[in-house]
Amino acid sequence: MKVTVEQAALLKALGHVHRVVERRNTIPVLANVLIRAQDRQLSLKATDLDIDIVEAIPAEVAQAGTTTVPAHVLYDIVRKLSDGAQVSLEQDGQAGQVTLRSGRSRFSLQTLPESDFPDLAPGEMSHSFEIAAGELRVLIEKTQFAISTEETRYYLNGIYLHVTDGKLRAVATDGHRLALADATAPTGAVGMPGVIVPRKTVAELQKLLSDSDQIVKIELSSVKMRIGIGPIMLTSKLIDGTFPDYQRVIPQRNDKFMIVERDEFARSVDRVSTISSERGRAVKFSLGEGKLTLSVHNPDAGQAIEELSVDYEASPLEIGFNARYLLDIIGQLEGDTALLKLADSGSPTLIQDREGAPSLYVLMPMRV
Repeated sequence: MKVTVEQAALLKALGHVHRVVERRNTIPVLANVLIRAQDRQLSLKATDLDIDIVEAIPAEVAQAGTTTVPAHVLYDIVRKLSDGAQVSLEQDGQAGQVTLRSGRSRFSLQTLPESDFPDLAPGEMSHSFEIAAGELRVLIEKTQFAISTEETRYYLNGIYLHVTDGKLRAVATDGHRLALADATAPTGAVGMPGVIVPRKTVAELQKLLSDSDQIVKIELSSVKMRIGIGPIMLTSKLIDGTFPDYQRVIPQRNDKFMIVERDEFARSVDRVSTISSERGRAVKFSLGEGKLTLSVHNPDAGQAIEELSVDYEASPLEIGFNARYLLDIIGQLEGDTALLKLADSGSPTLIQDREGAPSLYVLMPMRV
């Protein structure tokens, strides 16, 4: 193998694929990136057996070939090379090493045989559709913060993606809060199986979509998902489990409406929560006509009280919320105001930008 590429292009591609590689591996080849030089391009591939990412970049291929080299070492080397430099990778008949040259720098990297590198074969995909990167990014960003990290309830460790009422819907919940976002269902998505996209895949997608305005191609079955973003192809296993019936959690009859200026609300919650205990993070809401009083009582630290003017005309209500969870939700709202639909001190609260917004959030109350 003998191939030459630009440092910037190689660094960008390695930045995408090397993140999948775990720092500690019981299988040595999983610490490597598969590099394949052929047809005027260099292809880079990394996997952790649950996800694999492949990206191809333009290259001058003097001699085609394939091998695997340590992913994080290669990334660190290329990252430290001069901007605009040319990088050559060469492996001659001598097995076990690849030579990297750039300017006056020369590195010899240990290799492992390509035959050891696993292939996360996608298998047959039952559904295929295209969606704008911006739309998919919004679905992920509006919901990913609510993904559960509790491994015992593994079926909550991802975003539930499905089609309902002509909408492509993303839902995530950790049992304390629920986030839901809708987009128009693309042609081809109708009838797709509801799938749970794992937390790590969601995080990688979020990074890959952050600087992309392309059309994303999605293919999926009930067990795997393949996502094409320009020259990048991500294949992921899906969580084998049943997502709970989230519709039962979304309150339908909350009749106490509170409208508050969003930024002022967030700052007030943040200020009073400063004094809350790290474990509890509870903030008490005392609602009366036109007024919201936020209060925190911490026996070890003291007391905080703050009043806000709000649009509220229902009967008085006292309810408590986890401040961090509430701030996470407020941070997803895009309008100037926040709409809270409440019932009583023991029932979940519905939070939206406005009535009929394409995303909604449910927050369970706390005892205060």
